[in-house]
Amino acid sequence: MTDAIQGFLDAASGFVWGPYLLIPLLLGTGLYLTIRLGGIQFVRLGAGLGLGLLRRRDRDADGDISQFQALTTALAATVGTGNIVGVATALAVGGPGALFWMWITGLVGMASKYTEAFLGVRFRRTDAAGERNGGPQQYLERGIPNVFGKILAFAFTIFAVLASFGIGNMTQGNSVSANLESSFSIPTWVTGIVLTVIALIVLVGGIKSIGRVTAGLVPIMIVFYVLAALYILIANIGDVPAALGQIFADAFTGSAATGGFAGSAIIIAIQMGVARGIFSNESGMGSAAIAAAAAQTSHPVRQGLVSMTQTFIDTIIVVTMTGLVIITTGTYAAVDEAGDQLDAALMTGEAFSNGLPGEWGHYIVTIGLCLFAFSTILGWSYYGERTAEKLFGRRAVMPFRVIFSLVVYVGCTVQLSLVWSFSDVMNGLMALPNLIGLLVLSGLVARETRAYLKHDPKLKASRAEIDAFMQGEPGWDDWRKTEQKVETR
Repeated sequence: MTDAIQGFLDAASGFVWGPYLLIPLLLGTGLYLTIRLGGIQFVRLGAGLGLGLLRRRDRDADGDISQFQALTTALAATVGTGNIVGVATALAVGGPGALFWMWITGLVGMASKYTEAFLGVRFRRTDAAGERNGGPQQYLERGIPNVFGKILAFAFTIFAVLASFGIGNMTQGNSVSANLESSFSIPTWVTGIVLTVIALIVLVGGIKSIGRVTAGLVPIMIVFYVLAALYILIANIGDVPAALGQIFADAFTGSAATGGFAGSAIIIAIQMGVARGIFSNESGMGSAAIAAAAAQTSHPVRQGLVSMTQTFIDTIIVVTMTGLVIITTGTYAAVDEAGDQLDAALMTGEAFSNGLPGEWGHYIVTIGLCLFAFSTILGWSYYGERTAEKLFGRRAVMPFRVIFSLVVYVGCTVQLSLVWSFSDVMNGLMALPNLIGLLVLSGLVARETRAYLKHDPKLKASRAEIDAFMQGEPGWDDWRKTEQKVETR
């Protein structure tokens, strides 16, 4: 029975993430939005980084957490096993060329991330507890005010709640417990108890508690990991140009581990690069829009620009570091004692072990994976909470936080092959209604983005100045009106 379910899930995952559904839809949507928004991720990247990382907050704006905390909450949910195991999997199966397609996915995905974050703020509502609730579960229904919009919103909500317990919970806990047991002989049940208690303490406090923790944890863990990777790359600086050349060459010629004719190798490189790229940065899935909706921001454009930097940091920086370390150390082509290709789950750890002195590499990857995975649990708990609230109302929030924390223990202590496959399918199914919604609402986003940036291209205007120059501009009166509404449900 288990084998039959596994086979079904693998087949479903292969179709959803295959070359005929999500891959062209994700790339096509990102490219279309890039064109429609005038390449906003390129011309406004500096402004977004400045607002999100340097200024960090939009003063006198409405919301629950600062823009920096919204960014780190979204980063917490995405900078996880996808940046360590996911990159290794892409390289192991698709060859070095897969990293190029991860970059392409990230670059066009920044436009998708901008759009969904913009919509998350644009159509957010204030719930009965006074907290902001937004994301695809809101903007698909409110932005597309017909039966089609309701169907899209309902589908996203169901898939997001299910995915939160899979990719956002059990699989992450399992990665932490397995690595701590392997590296430090810590029993999985001990890890399970500790993680469950810590998660419960943080999650009971809601988004403000999550925002404070991720704002402190995420920058430290990313800098810690990137510095270790930079040390290896500097030590192997002579191999970096060749590695880059191999990445670009293999992206269009193919050297997939599965072999086959050249065309099939290229297809495998593209498929693995796109699938693992989306798994890492979640652009187009709609999840980050839920965190963006909680941000204190004076206009949806501002948070959209901040949120799109999440994809840049995740894919263009962290994924690139992992990929280059694996390629320059030659680990992507390494074999085990039996002569088989090294397992992807071990590949990044082996690459860092080869590149750093002593046992430092192994410990850095283990600690990095543990921090990444735990932060993912925190970020995804909020996504699951907001979508559960959409289904069952505000009364479901606290029970969800408690149940979500307890499920972490389950993930730490059981085998999860089925859960991994199930999570892949749910992630893909989450993206489908969201991507359709992004295409339908792209005209609104482009129109209102142009209207705002015409007056404030450097994002320097105060709240009072924005209120003054936006009067009568597209969408402004509607957004300001709904910002004051409180839902009683």
